[in-house]
Amino acid sequence: MKFAERLRELRKEQGETQVQVAKAIAMTVRQYQGLEGGTSLPNFQNLWALADHFGVSLDYLAGRSDRRDV
Repeated sequence: MKFAERLRELRKEQGETQVQVAKAIAMTVRQYQGLEGGTSLPNFQNLWALADHFGVSLDYLAGRSDRRDV
C-alpha cells in the first residue's frame, strides 16, 4: 500500500477530516491534501508527527510494513 493510501485509511479509521489532521500536526490543509493525494511527500518532522498522531510506526505509515506497532 502506498503512503497516500495508508494515510487516507488511517484518517478515515479515526473519523477525522483532512482539516482536523492538518491542524493537529500543524500543517496547512493544502499541504495535507497533497500528501493524501499523492502529489507530495512529508518532511521528517511531518512524518513523525503523523505517525505519532495515528499511533503507528513509521514503517507502517510509509507502507513498508503491515505491523502497526510503534
